[in-house]
Amino acid sequence: MRLFFALWPTAPVAKALSDVAECCAQRLGGRATRTATIHMTLAFLGEQPREKLPEILAAARAVRMAPFDLSLDRLGGWRHHRLLWAGCQSAPAALQDLAAGLHARLRNSAAAFGAGDAERAKWHFFPHVTLVRKLPAQAFPLALPACQPLSWPCRSFVLVESRLSAAGAEYRLMDTFDCCG
Repeated sequence: MRLFFALWPTAPVAKALSDVAECCAQRLGGRATRTATIHMTLAFLGEQPREKLPEILAAARAVRMAPFDLSLDRLGGWRHHRLLWAGCQSAPAALQDLAAGLHARLRNSAAAFGAGDAERAKWHFFPHVTLVRKLPAQAFPLALPACQPLSWPCRSFVLVESRLSAAGAEYRLMDTFDCCG
């Protein structure tokens, strides 16, 4: 199973981000992220054996999440990944705490991050939502439109299974972990 933890937007937030993605893809090229797959990854676990699922779920249930509102008020892009993203000028401390807590629980439980996983040991959380993939090389440097701030209420996080196909990734929400405070 290919797994990741994420913030999953409400339908209005997903629609608003999808609209921005479509507009930018028309303007810059590339492929807009589908409304149904818009999310903010908190921890990518990659391929995991099914027998690790109970340990992964237990690690996530031990994470404490305070409710917070995220303001997506910035667009940016990465030439090396050929993508456009939405992010925040200043990430709330509760978001950073959630991502760090989740990562620490997973690493400490060895549920998903093995001790020899050097790449994940260098982990750094950069909060962003991918809006457009496969931007053409000539789109860089990006001439980005102004970004109207979008408020995203965050009251839970989810575990998602990602299934890759020729049509793109299909996501299945496997479990939801609600705020505790």
